[in-house]
Amino acid sequence: MTEQGFDDRAGTADAELAGRLRMALQYLVPLLRSNRRTHPDLTPTRQAALGVLDDAGPLRIGELATRMGISLSTTSRMVDLLAADEWIDRSPDPTDQRASLISLSGEGRSVLHTARRETTSALCHEISRLDDTSRRLLREALPALEALGRQTRGRLSPPGGGVRGVRDSGEKTRGRDQLPPSPLGVSRTAK
Repeated sequence: MTEQGFDDRAGTADAELAGRLRMALQYLVPLLRSNRRTHPDLTPTRQAALGVLDDAGPLRIGELATRMGISLSTTSRMVDLLAADEWIDRSPDPTDQRASLISLSGEGRSVLHTARRETTSALCHEISRLDDTSRRLLREALPALEALGRQTRGRLSPPGGGVRGVRDSGEKTRGRDQLPPSPLGVSRTAK
């Protein structure tokens, strides 16, 4: 067994691939997070919450916390801030009048889409600086990266599984059968 805990060469090759991908993301993620010229108060966590709501539609706060892999109390505070900025709407849950659903408001959708356009522009600039071969290889790798994103979406929880303060209700998710948003802002549907 190797240091990474893999028994075979394929596992070691996967560990090397994962390490190289992590390093590449380590440099790309700050680029995506720092480009908030229009709304400097749109933190990465708030943008992620708006993105989840844009993708999944109306959710209970606990379900949003689970999908984001953060605690219920943190999510509740963040939802209050998003509501104060009028980036989300609250409405009664039609299946349980004691609960409420949160959804993206028109203003929140506009803020999110502006932020996505800004980050797309920043990425486009960096991609344009690559040579033709690197751009072609990046384009060819996109289907695998998108599959990896779909495979891991919704599994961002602390070690040991689950999110502190959120009960597993067994409730079905309300997500759409849709791929994550295209970095170019093009709407796509899963096949």
